[in-house]
Amino acid sequence: MIDGLMKNHIDPLWERMAQPLVRAGLSPNQVTATGLVLIIVTSAAYLWHLNAWIYGLTLSVAFAFDALDGAVARQTGKSSKAGGYFDAMVDRYQELVVLAAIAWVWDLWALAMLAFSGAMITSYAKARTAIEIPINNEAWPDLFERLERIIALCLLLVIVGATGWNWLMSWGLGIYAALCHFTALQRAARAAAMLREADAVARKQ
Repeated sequence: MIDGLMKNHIDPLWERMAQPLVRAGLSPNQVTATGLVLIIVTSAAYLWHLNAWIYGLTLSVAFAFDALDGAVARQTGKSSKAGGYFDAMVDRYQELVVLAAIAWVWDLWALAMLAFSGAMITSYAKARTAIEIPINNEAWPDLFERLERIIALCLLLVIVGATGWNWLMSWGLGIYAALCHFTALQRAARAAAMLREADAVARKQ
């Protein structure tokens, strides 16, 4: 939702931040892959140092780096369908790694599973609709999309680490999971309406 509503304000920021990567000669796929490596490294480090505050901060930097691949693609003229697919697949694995790390440290496997499944169903709801009918990728302003999920996880980790309110982790992850599934249902409802409309048009032809 944030990305959709504030795209015109956010994209210029990514464009400026991506310029050093463009000058360094990195390709969009290299930026995407580097982002995944950074997420894995920061998550593995979390299993060792167990400091939620540090994890939240390093995770925010890693996710910010990962967001630059699209800007690099636009500035280098290397946008491609294969690159977009690679980026989408990497995004899913990044969320899996982060939620698995949190589940391991806090022993919150059930909540982490609910959170991850909600995030994946949210993604699948739009992807499955695109198989049936052409869709506008920017016309899905849903409540708890990937950017919101990233911000929420980083903030939760920083707050828990800074305050010592360990109880907040389970509550926060529970709310996170609920918002993920709410958004999945929100997208499913929109998709159902779009598909019914497409069916109605097809019957009239």
